[in-house]
Amino acid sequence: MGDEENQTPTIEPQMDAQPDETVVAAAPAAPAKTEYTGPNLLLFGKYDMRDVTVQDPGLVKYINLTPILVPHTAARHGNTRFAKHKMNLVERVINEMMRTEVYTGKKNSAFRAVREALSTIQTRTKENPVQVLVRAIENAAPREEVTRLRYGGISVPKAVDVAPARRLDTAIRRISAGAVSASHKSKNPISQCLADEILKAAKNDMNSVAIAKKEEVERVAKSAR
Repeated sequence: MGDEENQTPTIEPQMDAQPDETVVAAAPAAPAKTEYTGPNLLLFGKYDMRDVTVQDPGLVKYINLTPILVPHTAARHGNTRFAKHKMNLVERVINEMMRTEVYTGKKNSAFRAVREALSTIQTRTKENPVQVLVRAIENAAPREEVTRLRYGGISVPKAVDVAPARRLDTAIRRISAGAVSASHKSKNPISQCLADEILKAAKNDMNSVAIAKKEEVERVAKSAR
């Protein structure tokens, strides 16, 4: 018993160990994208907004595509600054139509015009009309514009980058204004003119008022760099 207690344990070397091997730390995993987990609400009872994607990385955080049945929140975010991104995209288009001189205060008329325009887009393209609307807004959103700087009484034009929130506001406003101006020159209803404007902007067609205005502004900004 005494001899066994006094024996020193021997440690055999591990033949598979590689002392010169460099250990590389694994890169941290990217945060998972937050997905909508609420009830499956179809816009106007027809269109699923869960599959709609935004390709422009600058507009991802500002285009609200949360599923909603009726795009009407009764000015829930009206008194909060910079809260437009909490409003559904389709509702913003409806509200922008009301800012024109024809549909001021006519929420039902603007609501019906946008709903019929989306139905026309679906009939023509055979795809989700909300996805076509997002594509049109991405194409019509300007990336540069011109501001005026004063140097000793002289006004000098200077090209500046456009903030993402302003890009979205400008695109929606020009698409709505282009549809209303087109309705003054044709016998087509406003819903048809709005659908035509969205489809032209989605194709990046220069016949679109929003695309033509965007190209003009960016061309002037390019010369003022």
